[in-house]
Amino acid sequence: MKPPIKKPKVSPSIRTQKLQKILADKGLGSRREIETWIEAGRVAVNGVRAKLGDRADAHAQLSVDGRKLLTSHKPEKNKILIYHKPAGELCTRKDEEGRATVFDNLPRIRGKRWVLVGRLDLNTSGLLLLTTDGAFANRLMHPSSELEREYAVRILGKTSPEVLQRLQKGIQLEDGLARFERIWEAGGEGANHWYHVVVREGRNRLVRRLWEAEGLTVSRLIRVRFGNITLPRFLRIGKFVELDDKLLQGLYKLLDEARDRLKS
Repeated sequence: MKPPIKKPKVSPSIRTQKLQKILADKGLGSRREIETWIEAGRVAVNGVRAKLGDRADAHAQLSVDGRKLLTSHKPEKNKILIYHKPAGELCTRKDEEGRATVFDNLPRIRGKRWVLVGRLDLNTSGLLLLTTDGAFANRLMHPSSELEREYAVRILGKTSPEVLQRLQKGIQLEDGLARFERIWEAGGEGANHWYHVVVREGRNRLVRRLWEAEGLTVSRLIRVRFGNITLPRFLRIGKFVELDDKLLQGLYKLLDEARDRLKS
Protein backbone atom coordinates (compact mmCIF):
# COMPACT_ATOMS: atom_id res chain seq x y z
CA MET A 1 0.00 0.00 0.00
CA LYS A 2 1.41 3.31 -1.09
CA PRO A 3 1.71 6.05 1.54
CA PRO A 4 -0.73 8.96 1.06
CA ILE A 5 0.58 11.77 -1.08
CA LYS A 6 1.13 14.88 0.93
CA LYS A 7 -0.06 18.12 -0.61
CA PRO A 8 2.72 20.68 -0.94
CA LYS A 9 2.53 23.58 1.48
CA VAL A 10 1.69 26.88 -0.15
CA SER A 11 4.14 29.61 0.74
CA PRO A 12 2.44 32.67 2.26
CA SER A 13 4.24 34.76 -0.36
CA ILE A 14 2.18 33.25 -3.20
CA ARG A 15 -1.21 33.08 -1.51
CA THR A 16 -3.83 35.14 -3.23
CA GLN A 17 -6.92 37.02 -2.13
CA LYS A 18 -9.84 38.57 -3.95
CA LEU A 19 -9.19 42.17 -4.92
CA GLN A 20 -12.26 43.48 -3.11
CA LYS A 21 -11.03 41.90 0.15
CA ILE A 22 -7.54 43.33 -0.26
CA LEU A 23 -8.81 46.84 -0.90
CA ALA A 24 -11.46 46.64 1.84
CA ASP A 25 -8.74 45.57 4.29
CA LYS A 26 -6.89 48.74 3.37
CA GLY A 27 -9.93 50.72 4.54
CA LEU A 28 -10.80 52.02 1.07
CA GLY A 29 -14.46 51.00 1.18
CA SER A 30 -16.82 48.10 1.63
CA ARG A 31 -16.35 44.97 -0.46
CA ARG A 32 -19.58 45.61 -2.33
CA GLU A 33 -18.56 49.18 -3.12
CA ILE A 34 -15.12 48.05 -4.35
CA GLU A 35 -16.78 45.44 -6.59
CA THR A 36 -18.49 48.33 -8.40
CA TRP A 37 -15.09 50.01 -8.82
CA ILE A 38 -13.69 46.84 -10.41
CA GLU A 39 -16.67 46.57 -12.75
CA ALA A 40 -16.18 50.22 -13.72
CA GLY A 41 -12.53 49.60 -14.61
CA ARG A 42 -11.11 51.75 -11.81
CA VAL A 43 -8.85 49.00 -10.38
CA ALA A 44 -5.69 47.63 -12.02
CA VAL A 45 -3.29 44.81 -11.11
CA ASN A 46 0.28 45.15 -12.37
CA GLY A 47 -0.91 47.79 -14.82
CA VAL A 48 -3.69 45.62 -16.28
CA ARG A 49 -7.35 46.51 -15.82
CA ALA A 50 -8.89 44.11 -13.30
CA LYS A 51 -12.15 42.23 -13.68
CA LEU A 52 -14.53 40.93 -11.05
CA GLY A 53 -13.24 37.68 -9.56
CA ASP A 54 -9.56 38.53 -10.04
CA ARG A 55 -7.17 37.73 -7.22
CA ALA A 56 -3.72 39.03 -6.32
CA ASP A 57 -0.78 37.97 -4.18
CA ALA A 58 1.27 40.02 -1.77
CA HIS A 59 3.71 41.14 -4.50
CA ALA A 60 1.12 42.48 -6.96
CA GLN A 61 1.12 46.19 -7.75
CA LEU A 62 -2.44 47.47 -7.23
CA SER A 63 -3.82 50.83 -8.28
CA VAL A 64 -7.15 52.61 -8.00
CA ASP A 65 -7.95 55.40 -10.46
CA GLY A 66 -4.30 55.32 -11.53
CA ARG A 67 -2.98 55.84 -7.98
CA LYS A 68 -0.57 53.11 -6.92
CA LEU A 69 -1.03 51.43 -3.57
CA LEU A 70 1.61 49.84 -1.40
CA THR A 71 2.04 46.19 -2.35
CA SER A 72 1.71 44.78 1.16
CA HIS A 73 -1.70 43.30 1.92
CA LYS A 74 -1.48 44.42 5.51
CA PRO A 75 -4.26 46.86 6.34
CA GLU A 76 -3.29 50.51 5.89
CA LYS A 77 -6.51 51.95 7.16
CA ASN A 78 -7.43 55.48 7.90
CA LYS A 79 -8.00 55.76 11.61
CA ILE A 80 -11.50 56.18 13.06
CA LEU A 81 -12.01 57.01 16.72
CA ILE A 82 -14.98 56.87 19.08
CA TYR A 83 -14.61 59.77 21.51
CA HIS A 84 -16.71 60.24 24.64
CA LYS A 85 -17.22 63.99 24.57
CA PRO A 86 -17.89 65.73 27.87
CA ALA A 87 -20.24 68.68 28.14
CA GLY A 88 -18.24 71.91 28.08
CA GLU A 89 -15.91 70.98 25.20
CA LEU A 90 -16.20 72.70 21.83
CA CYS A 91 -16.20 70.89 18.49
CA THR A 92 -13.65 73.24 16.98
CA ARG A 93 -9.89 73.13 16.44
CA LYS A 94 -9.11 76.34 18.25
CA ASP A 95 -11.16 78.68 20.41
CA GLU A 96 -10.28 82.37 20.60
CA GLU A 97 -11.35 82.42 24.24
CA GLY A 98 -9.05 79.52 25.08
CA ARG A 99 -11.85 77.13 26.00
CA ALA A 100 -11.34 73.35 25.87
CA THR A 101 -11.96 71.58 22.56
CA VAL A 102 -12.44 67.92 21.67
CA PHE A 103 -9.09 67.97 19.87
CA ASP A 104 -7.21 68.63 23.12
CA ASN A 105 -7.62 64.98 24.20
CA LEU A 106 -6.91 63.28 20.86
CA PRO A 107 -3.65 61.55 19.88
CA ARG A 108 -1.35 63.44 17.52
CA ILE A 109 -0.81 61.92 14.08
CA ARG A 110 1.91 62.70 11.53
CA GLY A 111 0.91 63.86 8.08
CA LYS A 112 -2.83 63.71 8.75
CA ARG A 113 -5.44 65.42 10.86
CA TRP A 114 -8.63 64.46 12.63
CA VAL A 115 -11.92 65.26 10.90
CA LEU A 116 -15.15 65.47 12.88
CA VAL A 117 -18.12 63.39 11.74
CA GLY A 118 -20.77 65.94 12.61
CA ARG A 119 -20.68 68.02 15.77
CA LEU A 120 -22.14 68.17 19.23
CA ASP A 121 -22.92 71.52 20.80
CA LEU A 122 -21.12 72.82 23.88
CA ASN A 123 -23.60 71.40 26.40
CA THR A 124 -24.14 68.03 24.70
CA SER A 125 -22.03 65.01 25.66
CA GLY A 126 -21.66 61.50 24.33
CA LEU A 127 -20.53 59.70 21.22
CA LEU A 128 -18.45 61.60 18.69
CA LEU A 129 -16.73 60.02 15.68
CA LEU A 130 -13.47 61.34 14.24
CA THR A 131 -11.50 60.05 11.26
CA THR A 132 -8.39 60.83 9.25
CA ASP A 133 -10.40 60.21 6.04
CA GLY A 134 -12.21 63.41 5.02
CA ALA A 135 -14.07 61.75 2.13
CA PHE A 136 -15.43 59.06 4.44
CA ALA A 137 -16.49 61.70 6.97
CA ASN A 138 -18.42 63.50 4.23
CA ARG A 139 -20.19 60.28 3.25
CA LEU A 140 -21.26 59.69 6.84
CA MET A 141 -22.57 63.25 7.22
CA HIS A 142 -24.30 63.51 3.85
CA PRO A 143 -28.11 63.70 4.19
CA SER A 144 -28.52 60.82 1.72
CA SER A 145 -26.86 58.43 4.19
CA GLU A 146 -29.83 58.83 6.59
CA LEU A 147 -27.81 57.30 9.40
CA GLU A 148 -29.65 57.16 12.71
CA ARG A 149 -28.50 59.26 15.64
CA GLU A 150 -29.85 58.20 19.01
CA TYR A 151 -29.90 60.52 22.03
CA ALA A 152 -30.73 60.15 25.68
CA VAL A 153 -32.65 63.30 26.66
CA ARG A 154 -33.64 64.59 30.09
CA ILE A 155 -36.67 66.86 29.87
CA LEU A 156 -37.68 69.45 32.43
CA GLY A 157 -41.46 69.59 32.49
CA LYS A 158 -44.42 67.39 31.70
CA THR A 159 -45.17 65.85 28.34
CA SER A 160 -48.31 64.19 27.02
CA PRO A 161 -49.11 61.56 24.39
CA GLU A 162 -50.24 64.38 22.11
CA VAL A 163 -46.87 66.14 22.40
CA LEU A 164 -44.96 62.94 21.66
CA GLN A 165 -47.22 62.26 18.69
CA ARG A 166 -46.60 65.74 17.24
CA LEU A 167 -42.84 65.35 17.69
CA GLN A 168 -42.94 62.16 15.61
CA LYS A 169 -45.38 63.47 13.02
CA GLY A 170 -43.31 66.58 12.32
CA ILE A 171 -42.91 70.16 13.53
CA GLN A 172 -42.16 73.17 11.37
CA LEU A 173 -38.90 74.80 12.49
CA GLU A 174 -37.25 77.92 11.07
CA ASP A 175 -35.16 75.77 8.70
CA GLY A 176 -37.91 73.35 7.65
CA LEU A 177 -40.00 70.42 8.84
CA ALA A 178 -38.31 68.08 11.32
CA ARG A 179 -39.34 65.12 13.46
CA PHE A 180 -38.17 62.28 15.65
CA GLU A 181 -38.17 58.87 13.99
CA ARG A 182 -38.89 57.21 17.34
CA ILE A 183 -39.38 58.24 20.99
CA TRP A 184 -39.53 56.03 24.06
CA GLU A 185 -39.54 56.70 27.79
CA ALA A 186 -36.43 55.89 29.82
CA GLY A 187 -37.42 56.67 33.41
CA GLY A 188 -37.10 59.66 35.72
CA GLU A 189 -38.86 61.18 38.70
CA GLY A 190 -40.58 64.46 39.50
CA ALA A 191 -40.18 67.16 36.86
CA ASN A 192 -37.24 65.38 35.20
CA HIS A 193 -38.04 62.67 32.69
CA TRP A 194 -35.65 60.73 30.46
CA TYR A 195 -36.48 59.80 26.88
CA HIS A 196 -34.55 58.25 24.03
CA VAL A 197 -35.08 59.80 20.61
CA VAL A 198 -33.82 58.94 17.12
CA VAL A 199 -33.23 61.35 14.25
CA ARG A 200 -31.82 60.73 10.77
CA GLU A 201 -30.21 64.10 10.13
CA GLY A 202 -27.57 66.30 11.68
CA ARG A 203 -29.11 69.76 11.66
CA ASN A 204 -27.71 72.14 14.25
CA ARG A 205 -29.28 71.67 17.72
CA LEU A 206 -32.13 69.70 16.13
CA VAL A 207 -33.04 67.60 19.18
CA ARG A 208 -33.11 70.59 21.51
CA ARG A 209 -35.10 72.72 19.07
CA LEU A 210 -37.79 70.08 18.57
CA TRP A 211 -38.45 69.80 22.31
CA GLU A 212 -38.29 73.58 22.72
CA ALA A 213 -40.91 73.96 19.99
CA GLU A 214 -43.29 72.17 22.37
CA GLY A 215 -42.33 74.44 25.27
CA LEU A 216 -40.10 71.88 26.98
CA THR A 217 -36.55 72.39 28.23
CA VAL A 218 -33.76 69.90 27.61
CA SER A 219 -31.71 69.79 30.83
CA ARG A 220 -29.30 67.10 29.62
CA LEU A 221 -28.51 65.62 26.21
CA ILE A 222 -26.25 62.64 25.45
CA ARG A 223 -25.64 61.07 22.05
CA VAL A 224 -25.50 57.30 22.63
CA ARG A 225 -25.47 55.92 19.08
CA PHE A 226 -24.47 56.86 15.53
CA GLY A 227 -25.55 54.35 12.87
CA ASN A 228 -24.49 50.91 14.12
CA ILE A 229 -21.99 52.34 16.63
CA THR A 230 -23.07 52.57 20.26
CA LEU A 231 -21.17 54.50 22.92
CA PRO A 232 -19.19 51.78 24.78
CA ARG A 233 -20.10 51.44 28.44
CA PHE A 234 -16.43 51.13 29.40
CA LEU A 235 -15.41 54.38 27.64
CA ARG A 236 -14.97 57.10 30.24
CA ILE A 237 -15.75 60.75 29.54
CA GLY A 238 -12.88 62.48 27.76
CA LYS A 239 -11.39 59.18 26.51
CA PHE A 240 -11.29 57.59 23.05
CA VAL A 241 -11.03 54.14 21.48
CA GLU A 242 -10.26 53.12 17.91
CA LEU A 243 -13.15 51.64 15.91
CA ASP A 244 -12.74 47.91 15.28
CA ASP A 245 -12.99 46.26 11.86
CA LYS A 246 -16.38 44.62 12.50
CA LEU A 247 -18.05 47.94 13.38
CA LEU A 248 -16.35 49.66 10.44
CA GLN A 249 -17.66 47.08 7.98
CA GLY A 250 -21.12 47.47 9.53
CA LEU A 251 -20.90 51.20 8.91
CA TYR A 252 -19.93 50.62 5.28
CA LYS A 253 -22.88 48.25 4.94
CA LEU A 254 -25.31 50.94 6.15
CA LEU A 255 -23.87 53.38 3.59
CA ASP A 256 -24.23 50.77 0.84
CA GLU A 257 -27.85 50.17 1.80
CA ALA A 258 -28.57 53.91 1.73
CA ARG A 259 -27.04 54.18 -1.73
CA ASP A 260 -29.12 51.23 -2.95
CA ARG A 261 -32.30 52.88 -1.63
CA LEU A 262 -31.53 56.01 -3.65
CA LYS A 263 -31.03 53.94 -6.82
CA SER A 264 -34.29 52.00 -6.43
